[in-house]
Amino acid sequence: MERIMQYVWQHRLWCSEDMVTNDGRRVRVLDPGMLNTDQGPDFFNAKVEIDGNVWVGNIEIHVRASDWRRHGHDSDKAYDSVILHVVEKDDAPVYRTTGDRIPQLVLQVAPRFTESLDRLINSRTEIPCAASLHTLPRLAITDWIQSLAFERLHSKVERIAQLHSATCGNWEEVCYVTLSRNLGFGVNSDAMERLARRTPLRLLHKHSDSLFQIEALLYGQAGMLDAKTAATDAYAQQLAREYSFLSNKFSLQPMEGEAWKVFRMRPQNFPYRRIALMAHYIEGGFNLMQAILDASSEKELRQLFRVELSGYWSTHYTLGKESNMTTRALGERSIDIILINTVAPLYYAYGEITGSEKYIDRAVSLLEELRPEENSIVLAFAAAGLKSDSALASQALIQLKHEYCDARKCIYCRWGHKFLSAAAKQR
Repeated sequence: MERIMQYVWQHRLWCSEDMVTNDGRRVRVLDPGMLNTDQGPDFFNAKVEIDGNVWVGNIEIHVRASDWRRHGHDSDKAYDSVILHVVEKDDAPVYRTTGDRIPQLVLQVAPRFTESLDRLINSRTEIPCAASLHTLPRLAITDWIQSLAFERLHSKVERIAQLHSATCGNWEEVCYVTLSRNLGFGVNSDAMERLARRTPLRLLHKHSDSLFQIEALLYGQAGMLDAKTAATDAYAQQLAREYSFLSNKFSLQPMEGEAWKVFRMRPQNFPYRRIALMAHYIEGGFNLMQAILDASSEKELRQLFRVELSGYWSTHYTLGKESNMTTRALGERSIDIILINTVAPLYYAYGEITGSEKYIDRAVSLLEELRPEENSIVLAFAAAGLKSDSALASQALIQLKHEYCDARKCIYCRWGHKFLSAAAKQR
């Protein structure tokens, strides 16, 4: 409730401008101040007129006035600068450390605001404001979509920047771990990243001239070479023997095989084939990052991921089970997702870290050119009348759903703010 009161104060959504302190003095808010997200009073540098006298200082907000003392503000000099205490319930007077009494105001929230917020927060629909989206001005939609898209992109870039630091600036290792994670396509993302971190390129490059040894290391480290599988498949048996030798040589510890999920997954998306694709890139030395940087068009980028699996993996989607299937490691839609989640963030991060604007521009252009994703989130917004026209827009909607709708953070969503502000102004 305190957070909601802060929101109402920040955006001036109170019931009426005719406000008075608990001792009857007229209050006029000239400037609500700047929200403080750290320690100290809730709002800095506010300007309030009380009975004709203008006060400049800080504002503290509590649900109950007695929270002032309960939180220890009465003995904290940092709160001596508070010029007005704003509360929902006036159940105690408040004082500075000097003993001076602080003016106190009971904040009246518009009933329609509270009703509207309750409807949004307690909505059982995936998108709380779906029924009202069609009422939004076009500019309000495009502005928030743009901001959300960059919010999502920056979160990915931050992850890449941390990897860059952890790998001492090795961009190929950064690309290797980032691609591995994204080849998990959500379901196996964590497991794929763990495998990549547990099996670094410096180890794999020692055997980059042998696809067989690369696969032995990767499948062994993935915990997929169990005795049962090896007993029924000759190739798995060979991999298991080779991994046993290499794991002893390099003191390796495999992952738990249970980390991998295949339930209700199409066979061509099984993690075994994703690992086979990574082995393909590592054979001869992993240099995919350089290839991505050198690519000058979406067509050239797509070609980097149009890989045909050969040998054992041209006829298998798992160890020990032969099948007639496509040799293509990734379909075109999967390549779209890799370009969105791997290539664009890598471009942006590389541009930021090296100071090369052209790669930042290239990242944004790529997302604008790529077709939107087709998933339940994008389809849900489309059903509400909000269709995506690019990957940039669909990424924005995914960010909105995960970070705002699911968490019911409607007061932090620009669209939610518009609906709530409109409700607060209705009397």
